[in-house]
Amino acid sequence: MLKVKHLKKNYASFSLDCSLEVKPGYVTGLIGQNGAGKSTTFKAILGLIQCDGGSIEIFGQSTLNEEDKQLLGVVLSDSGFSGYLTISDIIPILENLYKRFDKSFFLRMVNQFELPKNKKIKEFSTGMKAKLKIIVAMSHQAQLLILDEPTAGLDVIARDELLDMMRDYMAEDDQRAILISSHISSDLETLCDDVYMIHNGQVIMHEDTDVLLSEYGLLKVDDQQFEQLDKAYILKYKKESYGYSCLTHQKQYYRENYPNIVLENSHIDDVMTMMIRGEKS
Repeated sequence: MLKVKHLKKNYASFSLDCSLEVKPGYVTGLIGQNGAGKSTTFKAILGLIQCDGGSIEIFGQSTLNEEDKQLLGVVLSDSGFSGYLTISDIIPILENLYKRFDKSFFLRMVNQFELPKNKKIKEFSTGMKAKLKIIVAMSHQAQLLILDEPTAGLDVIARDELLDMMRDYMAEDDQRAILISSHISSDLETLCDDVYMIHNGQVIMHEDTDVLLSEYGLLKVDDQQFEQLDKAYILKYKKESYGYSCLTHQKQYYRENYPNIVLENSHIDDVMTMMIRGEKS
């Protein structure tokens, strides 16, 4: 569906070198701190900025024709329709823009999420604008959605509604795929099949979400326990007031061999913090 190999973009104070793959039927997440390279990666994939090296294949092709572009649905954090337009105004624009625009689906989603058709978009709440962007991206039967921070700035209820929209979109066709970035890890834990972690322009981890949540864990040990610990399966460790926190990708090994140490389930936030701030064992 999408293959990115050593995508390079160089700026004065930042260099990107990113490789990732999005498979049909997958929701793939890209996570990282602000400024890590998520938006740069998305814009490079979409051809909005010129790359300095590497390769990008979408639908098996390095150059998309107009027909292939119709199969992409895109949400970028810094884009959208003019605030002076209404939903009624943008329908004919979408009909001209997309050959496969599904007006009945679009209106059904607009009604379902109670978006006013004749109110100027600039008067919409942040949540209403975000829902409209997602509906537009889905309304022309796109096979690949590329979503840059689609839930940013939304409350819990609005985020949950958007995530349900994405799940429904994927359930309709097992050949569809989504590439989504977010700094809200809880969103990705419940939505994504796999996750790439990017830091300072480099991918520092790629893992299936199920594996991250089931096999990764945090050991919390005092200084003596740390010294005696078999560190063969410790990815990173960090000094703490009580001793050390240690990230492992073999939680069961430590549960069986060190029954007296504190072992906690880890979330994506924990893994990201340890991978970025921790030291290698």
